[in-house]
Amino acid sequence: MRIAVRYYSKLGHTKTIAEAIAEGAGVAALSVETEPRLSEYTDLLFLGGAPYANTMDNRLREYVDNLDTSMVGKVILFTTSNWSRRTIYAIRKALKAKNIPFDMDYFYAQMLNIKGRKGAAKDFAMEKVRQP
Repeated sequence: MRIAVRYYSKLGHTKTIAEAIAEGAGVAALSVETEPRLSEYTDLLFLGGAPYANTMDNRLREYVDNLDTSMVGKVILFTTSNWSRRTIYAIRKALKAKNIPFDMDYFYAQMLNIKGRKGAAKDFAMEKVRQP
């Protein structure tokens, strides 16, 4: 199974969680700025970002808009924020419009406890990878 972790992080919080998820999945985490498009088919794509000014960042939005349905089997989302899960809802809406399957379960890390959620993020990824 081919697995990828992609994220957008302005302040480093989402990057920290993406790296923990990547560790649990046994892959590297890459910023959507580093890889603006998936370079090969991915069975399971962990994708995350945080809301900025209560909306999804344009770089993450562009990544989602450019996701090729033939390049991804399923998306699992994660987010970091103080209170909003708006990015999750926005990405789900975009994925649904493109008919890209996504898991209804997602990982959330409150920004005031990023370091405290790293273990849970790693465990979340390991659990998702083990699921059929």
